[in-house]
Amino acid sequence: MDDPIYYAKNEYIETDTGNKVSRRATIAGPQNIILGGKTIIASGAIIRGDLRRTGPGHAVVISLGRYCLVGEGCVMRPPYKTYRGNFNYYPMKIGDHVHVGANTIVEAAQIGNHVEIGKNCVIGKFTIIKDCARIADNTVVPPNTVIPALSLFGGSPGRFLDDLPESTQEIVEAMTKQYYTRFQLHPNDRS
Repeated sequence: MDDPIYYAKNEYIETDTGNKVSRRATIAGPQNIILGGKTIIASGAIIRGDLRRTGPGHAVVISLGRYCLVGEGCVMRPPYKTYRGNFNYYPMKIGDHVHVGANTIVEAAQIGNHVEIGKNCVIGKFTIIKDCARIADNTVVPPNTVIPALSLFGGSPGRFLDDLPESTQEIVEAMTKQYYTRFQLHPNDRS
């Protein structure tokens, strides 16, 4: 077991479902953002739930599953396009056990379960990332790309590099759960 990753009590807000959200993260439009539980939103992350379709009652929802890790400085915003002269935002759905590395920009339509996205990546608008895929650090995924399950993508523009092993699901699930377990309140900060 790796060493704990400590945080200060005044740095993170913990919800009833075990989500840990940095006070230094920007959560815009929180009523339109769903966190599945045991998700960590790091310092400097920006999640834009305030961007929505025109007209009342057209909230665009960004939903993250359980055990998601959103790294420092990440930006997550819903994809958008102009259709028949109307500018619209569309929902973003992120599955369980998804790790998004630091300083990555995500405008995907859908990210499956057990997905790893590296640091300093750009995930283009309406990208669909299937289950158990991995995006290497510094990858730029063009808009509307579909990344198949169990595949490794990398480069700029991002392209298929290799197949991932069948055990990817278990590996990523163990990694995200272990990270969550290691992410603890500093022992000197319990009150």
